[in-house]
Amino acid sequence: MKKYVLCFVLCGCGFTPMFSGNNTDIYVPVISGINGIELRNALNSKFGGQKESTAPYKLTVTLNDPETKYKALDPTGAATWQEIRLTATYVLWHQDDKIATGTEVASESYTFVRYLVAANASYNNAVANTITVLADKISTRAIADVAEYEREKLK
Repeated sequence: MKKYVLCFVLCGCGFTPMFSGNNTDIYVPVISGINGIELRNALNSKFGGQKESTAPYKLTVTLNDPETKYKALDPTGAATWQEIRLTATYVLWHQDDKIATGTEVASESYTFVRYLVAANASYNNAVANTITVLADKISTRAIADVAEYEREKLK
């Protein structure tokens, strides 16, 4: 019963969900590099699929190369844990108006082992997980900025 009362209260206050689908018409141009391709695909899936370049909003993203940092060493001095860190800078446009800019950072630690195949798999999984986190951060921010921009236009 409490759920229904809350629903009626929210319906009467003008509340609209941020992810309601009407403000995700965002075009993401090509992002350079292999990781850029993955990030663009992840962003497009967050926005409900790839949009045409004529979409009202455009999100340009610059993805830096991954940074790797040693996190732990074994007694011989060999690395056993590493951290991968990705930084993305983005600009959100509505036609020729710059709506928002920002920088997002995501990182993940992974096990660094002596076996080449296992080390590469561990690194690739860490990069993929980091790209997913970046896409979540950037898409949430972009959708919020578009929603805010749309509200400001109505005033």
